[in-house]
Amino acid sequence: MAKEEIERIEYPNTDIWSTLFDRKNKGFPDDTVIYTTPSSSHSYTYQQTRQTTIAFATGLRHHFSFQKGQVLALFAPNCIDTPAITWGTHFAGGIVSPANPAYTVRELAHHLKDSGSSILITQAQLLKVALQAAQEAGIPKTHVLLIGEGGAVDGVRHFSEILKEGGSEGDRVKVDPKTDLAFLVYSSGTTGLPKGVMLSHENIVADLFMGASVEGGLTRTGRDRVLSVLPYYHIYGLQCLVHFPMLLGLTTVVMPSFNLPDFCRIIQEHRITYTYLAPPVILHLAKSPIVSDYDLTSLKTITSGAAPLTKELIFGVHKRLGIHVKQAYGLSETSPVTHIQKHWDVALGSVGPALPNQTVLFMSPDAKEVPHGTEGEIWIRGPNVFKGYLNNENATKECLTEDGFFKTGDIGYRDEDGNMYVTDRVKELIKYKGFQVAPAELEGLLMGMEDVQDVAVVGVHDKERETEIPVACIVPAKGVVRGREAEERIVKWVAERVAGHKQLRGGVRWVDEVPKSASGKILRRELRTWLKEEKEKGRVKARL
Repeated sequence: MAKEEIERIEYPNTDIWSTLFDRKNKGFPDDTVIYTTPSSSHSYTYQQTRQTTIAFATGLRHHFSFQKGQVLALFAPNCIDTPAITWGTHFAGGIVSPANPAYTVRELAHHLKDSGSSILITQAQLLKVALQAAQEAGIPKTHVLLIGEGGAVDGVRHFSEILKEGGSEGDRVKVDPKTDLAFLVYSSGTTGLPKGVMLSHENIVADLFMGASVEGGLTRTGRDRVLSVLPYYHIYGLQCLVHFPMLLGLTTVVMPSFNLPDFCRIIQEHRITYTYLAPPVILHLAKSPIVSDYDLTSLKTITSGAAPLTKELIFGVHKRLGIHVKQAYGLSETSPVTHIQKHWDVALGSVGPALPNQTVLFMSPDAKEVPHGTEGEIWIRGPNVFKGYLNNENATKECLTEDGFFKTGDIGYRDEDGNMYVTDRVKELIKYKGFQVAPAELEGLLMGMEDVQDVAVVGVHDKERETEIPVACIVPAKGVVRGREAEERIVKWVAERVAGHKQLRGGVRWVDEVPKSASGKILRRELRTWLKEEKEKGRVKARL
């Protein structure tokens, strides 16, 4: 494998709590508000967060006899109490495992059992699901706590009661940053049940400082205000909207979940200057008429991750709102950020250069490094790469090499200036008569067509050709009449712009919405299932 010169930066050899709260020169005062609600009725300063973490940690020990290495699960939408709960668990030597608040009882029970959680934190509106899942996982009701507004509900105590049993001082449990886990986050994957990603304290701290080497130069305490809308249960939101603000001293307004009018109103009222988003929200900013009803001029920069953005969409947002949209790349297994664009209008379509302290390779299917500028599977090695999948040794061996490279499953290449372009996922490539067709390439092309509001491209098997063919599942733009004429116009438009093997031989299927995860990834499996059913009904026809 080729060796490359990589930039290196120093980061503390400390656990997360010590990194954030034991530092000497943080660059902002203790009374800086870090987290606040949209109504501003509840907020946490730096010092209040620190005190709450210690009180919660000592309360955990006193009431639950909480020990080092125990797992606390967080099953809640974004909540202003989440940061203190998270770092309080770390202070007590515990591991935090965030769970998707959209989980069913079955899914949450699997998460709780697989992670080995002994305490469950939730909110009142999710209590019914939480209690049923806890019972299935063997967690007693006494070990379920509430956060957010209000108090105890149906005999389930609010975490504020635990704080009273704690104190403002306590001994922090010592952990080894390199080996002791801080988080068990669950990756969605493309098949099977989610896998527990084991992230150490060093993984998070290293990635935090690697990301801050870029983001720290763009934001300033006392000047910038960040909007937290990405879900905290996902590593992207957890790192960028929970950890980054505390490290950099940025005030962040916490939204429980995304709603476009509320999103725009909060930007307008709180004069938000910076935020992290996923592509579905970028799409709204570019095309939704609702956006025109609000003053978003305070918003200067957006960093987008989780899925690729097209040049057309980036320019669309800039032309409409004057906002700079940068792209970033990362995975749960890399804590997560590995690449960030430094300038929004340089290397458009890329995710920028690699952050410091990493080696990035592009590999062929037979595990050989491909020539510079050639597409290959992205392999990454660095202090931010995870420790493996919990209770899944086979999956760990499949994706981690003996010399520490993580096989991401993503396809991409690097240009001569070091900027990385992600073209697709290995498992999502459509194989047409031996050719590989990248759905993301066709999606990016189609998003530049006026007829298209949103799109996902997937492959379906064509018995006549014994091969996969691409189908475009399209949300039509306002005013476009769904029908044969529009379908043929779109297919012809694409055919004029791509090589023969990339044409939409599966045609167009109209959809009301492209299914996506909370992190913005297209749920292609759902579309494939739906298209298979449609095909069996004779509704998906191959084209010449």
